[in-house]
Amino acid sequence: MTGAANPHFLSFPDLAARTAGGSVVWANDDLFAERENLITPKPAEFRPATFGHKGQVYDGWETRRRRGATAQDCDQAIVRLGVPAIVRGVVVDTAWFTGNYPPQVSVEAAFVEGYPSVEELLENTVWITIVERSDVNGDTRNPFKVNSSRRWTHVRLSIYPDGGVARFRVHGEALPDPRFADGLPLDLAALENGGRVTACSNMFYSSPNNLLLPGTARTMGEGWETSRRRDAGNDWVQVRLAGQGVLTAAELDTSYFLGNAPGQGRLMGRDGDGDWFEVLPITDLRPDTRHRLLLDGRRPVSEARLDIYPDGGMARLRLFGRLTDDGARTVRERWDASA
Repeated sequence: MTGAANPHFLSFPDLAARTAGGSVVWANDDLFAERENLITPKPAEFRPATFGHKGQVYDGWETRRRRGATAQDCDQAIVRLGVPAIVRGVVVDTAWFTGNYPPQVSVEAAFVEGYPSVEELLENTVWITIVERSDVNGDTRNPFKVNSSRRWTHVRLSIYPDGGVARFRVHGEALPDPRFADGLPLDLAALENGGRVTACSNMFYSSPNNLLLPGTARTMGEGWETSRRRDAGNDWVQVRLAGQGVLTAAELDTSYFLGNAPGQGRLMGRDGDGDWFEVLPITDLRPDTRHRLLLDGRRPVSEARLDIYPDGGMARLRLFGRLTDDGARTVRERWDASA
């Protein structure tokens, strides 16, 4: 059976998405619709009666019909996650696939060092089941919670026996490799370094997880945008950093936000469950601008909070600094515990 309608794991970022650095590295078949569509960030679209040489054009992954298939036969696609991660849940979205969706799916995962070839993934990799073979519905977002504390770099989606899947979402918690984190300057808020949004006042138009994605936003839709406030308050987002660290610079990027950029921003920080203190005072912000701001970096922080006044949108939030000795030790312990 599929999971709850709104499972908690959906609050974690989708680490398979192209914007997070994910890639579909292999599929055994994608005759009707390309495997790369599985990790497109935006929802699947459908235009009826749009036929190409191979049939109706679908915004998803679709394989040919198997003939003489046995109960164990299936089609498969392998996705490399943007970063090593603990997977909290997956969504197999069969949007717009009604008479051609797979009746059942399963998901396996593997951790592989470095950048393995397709041949290595197919022939030498040990795959562990994280979602048992389960029924799915057509034209439906089918969520599955994953109960595993291990870290993974690749996931394999199997569909039985064939058919179409529009999107494959892999929600989880990124784990920074301690070899790249210890002693080096880092963006401590970055998704790829283990930063994660833990709370947010408003996400009406788009997810605050976009703030921590790698690279620069290409449109306003790739950032975080709130609804218009009609009270005296302000919007905010809270981020758990990669580990305890000291912050030396921040980037508040309002690129593509023209008539809806915040008027001002402020950064607060705290260490553990301690009191919040000001890291960056209230600062005027300009539309469509990357604001690069120096911080004093004297007090360690493990969480940060961005307040925007009164509302609006932000493309990216970068918090540059170094892990403390305690922060680096915590990163190593989390990495080792997930082996």
